[in-house]
Amino acid sequence: MVTRARRKEGQAAQDLLDILRITSGRLLYIADEAGLWIIAVGMFFFTGCVLLAFVYNFEFAQALFLLAFPMTLISLRSLLTARMLHNNDLTLEEVFTLMARHRLIIQCIGMVSIFVTAMWGMYQNLNIGILGG
Repeated sequence: MVTRARRKEGQAAQDLLDILRITSGRLLYIADEAGLWIIAVGMFFFTGCVLLAFVYNFEFAQALFLLAFPMTLISLRSLLTARMLHNNDLTLEEVFTLMARHRLIIQCIGMVSIFVTAMWGMYQNLNIGILGG
């Protein structure tokens, strides 16, 4: 959508700005109304998950943590981008730059998390294979 808005401008650019305004407004509303509760429940979840995963060596909790933790980073980045869109009066070119940066950061988080998860899985497979369980 960003690429189409950059190429065609006009109605495509207006549609992009409308979608971004609606989405950022929704994210900011949720964060402002229930943000503290979401953080509290999330930290409870992650504390339990980390304890089960790395203290008690529960492999399912390890996988769940390695998949869910990057999602929280992406959620925080999305919230930061929404705040930047909402609080600043950006030109269309600045919006394109901000969205391109947002996409690049999310892709980098994804690549790193997939790499770390794969390496952890290989380590676990080798560790169990060598020690026999």
